Amino acid sequence: MGSEYRLTLVTGGARSGKSRFGEALIGEQGEKILYIATASVLDHEMKERVRKHREDRPCEWMTMEEYSRFDQCLPTYQGKVEGVFVDCITLMVTRLMIDAWSDDWDSISAEELSRVEKTISDEVDRLLDVLPKLSVPAVLITNEVGNGIVPQNRMAREFRDIVGRVNQTIAHRSHEVYWVVSGIPVKIK
Repeated sequence: MGSEYRLTLVTGGARSGKSRFGEALIGEQGEKILYIATASVLDHEMKERVRKHREDRPCEWMTMEEYSRFDQCLPTYQGKVEGVFVDCITLMVTRLMIDAWSDDWDSISAEELSRVEKTISDEVDRLLDVLPKLSVPAVLITNEVGNGIVPQNRMAREFRDIVGRVNQTIAHRSHEVYWVVSGIPVKIK
């Protein structure tokens, strides 16, 4: 089986090569990798992306399509995997935001926004708390969303801020953090 628990966060911009790099990292742990896909497939474009990702990863890898309830789902894999790969935290946050607030984001109150962020933060904490119990290395992929312009609409601004704080939480709890630029990983922690 895989070696002891070690958390690695891989971040970067869209199409930076972060998933490919993360997959190579976790692939070093063995053949029994649990791939946690957090995306929802709502259109043909996303369906095609998912198909391509599946083709690119080893057929021995197990896939779990989930973005929440990790404290309930992941313990069933204890002793059965050599590593865990989560792709990606950003899509997980997107789905959790939509679940937590489906009304007009321009009218969200400070109290409701705080509740939404706490819901997301709690889910991230559940993931980070259960991963060490599997006693295998884990690689989490996320987008760096704070390098661009300030988004025009309220939901996008809140999303950027929440993802930024989530990324900070994960980076703080990670053993290693990589920033991927143009397919080149740079170790920053």
